[in-house]
Amino acid sequence: MLTLSAGENRPLPSSAVTVSVRSASPVNTSAILLTDAGRVRSDADLIFYNQPTGPGVGYRSSGAVDIVTVDTAALPHDITTVVVAASLDGTGPSTFATAGTLTATLSGGGEELGFTPTGLTSEAAVVCLEIYRRNDTWKVRAVGQGYDSGLAGLVSAFGIDVEDDPAPPPPPGHPPRVSDPQPWPPTNTPVPQPQSPPPASPSPATPPQPPVTTQPTGVPMHSDLFAPSHAEVNGQGIQKQGSKMCRVGLSGEVMARTGSMVAYQGDLHFEALGSGGFGRMMRQAMTGEGVPLMKVTGRGDLFLANAASDVHLIDLDGTDGLTINGANVLAFDSTLRYDIQRVQGAGAMSNAGLFNCVFTGRGRIAITTDGTPVVLNVDAATYADPQAAVAWSSSLRTSVKSNDSFNLGTLMGRSTGERFTLAFSGQGFVVVQPSELPPGGFIGGTGGGGAAGSGAGGVLGGILGR
Repeated sequence: MLTLSAGENRPLPSSAVTVSVRSASPVNTSAILLTDAGRVRSDADLIFYNQPTGPGVGYRSSGAVDIVTVDTAALPHDITTVVVAASLDGTGPSTFATAGTLTATLSGGGEELGFTPTGLTSEAAVVCLEIYRRNDTWKVRAVGQGYDSGLAGLVSAFGIDVEDDPAPPPPPGHPPRVSDPQPWPPTNTPVPQPQSPPPASPSPATPPQPPVTTQPTGVPMHSDLFAPSHAEVNGQGIQKQGSKMCRVGLSGEVMARTGSMVAYQGDLHFEALGSGGFGRMMRQAMTGEGVPLMKVTGRGDLFLANAASDVHLIDLDGTDGLTINGANVLAFDSTLRYDIQRVQGAGAMSNAGLFNCVFTGRGRIAITTDGTPVVLNVDAATYADPQAAVAWSSSLRTSVKSNDSFNLGTLMGRSTGERFTLAFSGQGFVVVQPSELPPGGFIGGTGGGGAAGSGAGGVLGGILGR
């Protein structure tokens, strides 16, 4: 095998070649089709594991090796360059400085050309090779160009817009609903306590009566299941149906967590949306955080739940955002917009990992918790277990507080079990659940995408529910 140096080029040994990318740390390999201007024609020119085929280019994974195939004879005439790049997937090191060896090997026509980028420090993505046409002759060049901003910075450099379109405004005459008894930010109004009734005068003893059951019309049976407490609630939009389910009276569209539908009535249509936009798809690839979404449209009643978790409704009025682990999002109005942002100062110890979802705008969101939560008003120093803090006001500042002192006991493995806590400061609220398990428990994952059920944790997950 001939080893190339950075900047060195060679004639392409065959019109059909294979590029194998191996790395000591987990990476996502992608191929980008470029025109003479060095730009993509559209998002379809990015070939990766969630969009594995394109004209003349294909991607597949073979265990520890990612493979990109390029057939120059099948490339569109206006494509003059195919870039093969690798980006860290967020499950290991954050930069290539500590990621170990990365090697790209091009095979074809009985020849092998290899390239190992060197001198990488703060970069999280790197262009390994480029296959390009010069005067009707195809060549290959070793590149080694790195990008500190990772996959997002790399694809942006080639003309892919990673920012999502703004959420559409609500239609005229249909303002977002903000009448839920749980507005966001919550008000600090004390809940009135019921007055104790006066003691009842003794009444003569009466014989016990048989339990009263109800019977729906036309059903030849009796059961407490038919009591009004189990009946379907009324109303339009997202409503609570008991404590562990929500009902959406739908006449339009709503965004819901993929796989959360437990029942529906009427004419409804379901469309998978993955993480909800190309920009979030890119950020989810790097962070593992996001919400695997489906868009539900039509007219009817939709019932949603997630692993029998408790359901709570929050109305955002546009004055503050809601930061929440993507695994705790059940459904939300399409008038809301969400993005994936870093949890400042929280390292990899927050409920969703290094990143969380931030919802802004006006509308309603249904969230889930493992048990009945407490909502803390942050008007003094406030701390929460990183696995128990589900959501908080986006305006709050976060940091990490160490509780265990470093001494001989620490080195011997002794710990209070509360070594780190998530600290909140500013003005706002924190929703804390009575559980320190990751969302879905130890069996389920915490991140977006399809991490739930994989044991992957918050930093895993993937693009569009991988």
